[in-house]
Amino acid sequence: MTALLPLRAFVARRPIATFFTLAIALSWLAWIPYVLSDNGLGVVHFGFPPVLGTTQILGMLPGAYLGPIFSAFLVTALAEGRPGLRAWVGRLLRWRVNWRWYALALFAVPVVLTLASLPFAGAFRVPAASLILVWALGFVLQIVTTGLAEEPGWRDFALPHLQPKYGPLRGTLILGPLWGVWHLPLFFTEWGHWPDVTVWSVLEFVATAIAISFVMTWVFNRSGESLPIALLLHAGINNYLSVAWGELFPSADPKVAEHLLFAAFAAAALLVVAATRGRLGYPRPATESPGAIQRVQ
Repeated sequence: MTALLPLRAFVARRPIATFFTLAIALSWLAWIPYVLSDNGLGVVHFGFPPVLGTTQILGMLPGAYLGPIFSAFLVTALAEGRPGLRAWVGRLLRWRVNWRWYALALFAVPVVLTLASLPFAGAFRVPAASLILVWALGFVLQIVTTGLAEEPGWRDFALPHLQPKYGPLRGTLILGPLWGVWHLPLFFTEWGHWPDVTVWSVLEFVATAIAISFVMTWVFNRSGESLPIALLLHAGINNYLSVAWGELFPSADPKVAEHLLFAAFAAAALLVVAATRGRLGYPRPATESPGAIQRVQ
């Protein structure tokens, strides 16, 4: 235990930098086989077998779990000990929130993106009833894979550390780009539709991650730092694009969905920033409010 004291002291002084460094480095190292395989650059002639119809389960998911969630756990344990871990897990289990937040997390993205797609994505096809079952199963899969792997790190650890130090606006401007950059190696795999990748598509993805981060920060703050709500919103975005959008707009170019996702969340980000005057639902310091701490709507 004594040998760990210098490490604990270092991490305690730099928890944010340590977390982001570990989250990115561990994931990128774990993704090297996927990138080099026949599912990526083809340097090593080995292919990851598909599970549930995709190679991402075995190729991407181990690195995703080794990065954000493991790094958040490790940094919290070293820097804050059991009290910090209790607070970290507590946000993960904070599911008792107003039903309106569940409705927003579950239905806002499908409704907004479907309406936004109508003028730009060609003919709309009424979905078959089976799509509901596929959408529900896909949602569960997204929750236990992408959502659970990432959100305990990005929103449950990083955001509560960034906002007190930098404020909600600057904190989100730090988190958003790093969240987007974390995905970069995956653009050299089937996840990123390699080799049909351009610099512009990567930049658009990072810009979309920044825009989504502003909305996620507002939702996280206004729901009382409920990670289940943030997790459902993240999973819902991925699931709608993966499962539903192509079925609703079968003749549309998939790139249109990416453009619309950026446009919709950029507009939403500007709206929440303007409506909250940059507070993004974050409680004002007690010195700014004579009574109890108030939340900006």
